[in-house]
Amino acid sequence: MTDPALTADRHRETGVWPLIRAERAALAADLAGLTDEQWTTPSLCDGLTVREVLAHLTAGASLDTVRWLAGVIRCRFDFDKQVAVRLAEQLGATPGETLGRFRRVVPSTTKPPLPAIAMLGETVVHGEDIRRPLGIRRDHPIDVVTETAEYYQGTDLVVVAKGRIGGLRLVADDGPFATGSGPLVSGPTLALIMAMTGRTAYCDDLEGDGVELLRSRCGTA
Repeated sequence: MTDPALTADRHRETGVWPLIRAERAALAADLAGLTDEQWTTPSLCDGLTVREVLAHLTAGASLDTVRWLAGVIRCRFDFDKQVAVRLAEQLGATPGETLGRFRRVVPSTTKPPLPAIAMLGETVVHGEDIRRPLGIRRDHPIDVVTETAEYYQGTDLVVVAKGRIGGLRLVADDGPFATGSGPLVSGPTLALIMAMTGRTAYCDDLEGDGVELLRSRCGTA
């Protein structure tokens, strides 16, 4: 007899991939007209340009569990080194090549040993790491950012988020997302996501008695 909970998990995983593809396609479209100078803009990821963050996203969509584990072993379990190596593999010789490689992985369902929802989170968060410094705005569908926020509020798997918002009450003013208890932090769901994943700039989009505490817990992403 099939376990209903397992079936629900499978359906949830399957349903996330169209959202990931849509977010990737939107990001590729947003970056289509960048100048060479814009590609060198520092992203919200410390030490990385917007071009390098895009290559990082391409790498994540190109690594299955076997290749990921092989790379980790080759890098002697230095995960930062593994990230840097895979990013360099996908950077290409020119910004156009970087974008072309990303476009090719838009429909990919390849992933490291992470749940699909984590890949959605990576796409949303890193997409904004790129967009915000470039002054590009995307109105993400509310179901996408709500699912992403629900994921991050309960995990520190990929990035510290659950621990960062401990003792705070987060409430979205544009959707149903709400979590926690304590001093209030309210604002757009996207800003809550970005702040809970450590992006200090997005605290400027939030309000409430808990904002400064959350800001103090943010750092480089």
